[in-house]
Amino acid sequence: MNPVICLKDLALSEHAHGSAFEARLAQIAAPLGARRLGARYLEVPPGKKAWPYHSHHANDEMFVILGGRGRLRFGGQDHAVAEGDVVVCPAGGAETAHQLIAEGEAPLRYLAISSMHEPDVMAYPDSGKLTIHAGAPPGGDKAARRVDLSVRADSGVDYWEGES
Repeated sequence: MNPVICLKDLALSEHAHGSAFEARLAQIAAPLGARRLGARYLEVPPGKKAWPYHSHHANDEMFVILGGRGRLRFGGQDHAVAEGDVVVCPAGGAETAHQLIAEGEAPLRYLAISSMHEPDVMAYPDSGKLTIHAGAPPGGDKAARRVDLSVRADSGVDYWEGES
């Protein structure tokens, strides 16, 4: 097996929800055999977001900005990001909630790297939801998940409910 992957050779899949969320992405680490390290390549069009504003209670994340520019929402504050920046989002609560938003004329291109602990609980401050994954961590094999549940208070909700 060749442990080297060239980003320009990745087969990107489309990911979108509503008018706010859109990205082209590809797994990097799992196809090369990594089980405890997650990595994806993402391209997010200007004005779009790949994921809702969230925090992980069990997993750290790091983003390496490869091109374009954007805005990082982190713990209630905004930070400009551009090519060459590295963003670290430790596991935690609202104080480490994060989201990248593409800005400018070109797509925001970045590597998303994470620990792959499960179970994990993600909190979504904008919508007041919690998502629980067990059996496979976020970014892992969805077919291996024994628990994949999004809830608000005592009632189950759709994952995207309340996101904009």
